[in-house]
Amino acid sequence: MKTKQLLFALAMGLLSNLSVNASEIVAATLILEAGGEYSTGSMEAVNEVIRNRAAKRKLTTRQVCLQRKQFSCWNSGRIDQLLAKARRHPRFSEAMAIVNGASTNYTGGADHYHADYCNPYWASSMKKTCTIGKHLFYK
Repeated sequence: MKTKQLLFALAMGLLSNLSVNASEIVAATLILEAGGEYSTGSMEAVNEVIRNRAAKRKLTTRQVCLQRKQFSCWNSGRIDQLLAKARRHPRFSEAMAIVNGASTNYTGGADHYHADYCNPYWASSMKKTCTIGKHLFYK
């Protein structure tokens, strides 16, 4: 998270725990974005997108997850509440294992995705790599 964003979040009372490690933020993103899907590779695929974006943008995985309007699960800005919700999810330990485990390649190098019920403006300009569960992946 950039300094300006951190200061805004602190001022708004949205982020009280700056010591939350990157693995927990990424695992929470996996849960909040795909934790309800049970298709093989669904959470791994979201993790791949996060890792690919981090490499491409030269950011940490935490920064990628919390970038403004990148992952809809964080759009409310209530980071502490959303993190607590993710930690209570029955698949949180699975998500942590994915984040801390070996890299996978279910998506063929995707760095973007969206749910199958929406049609974002950027999708037509990218190459679709695969569909996993209810998500379409692109690079």
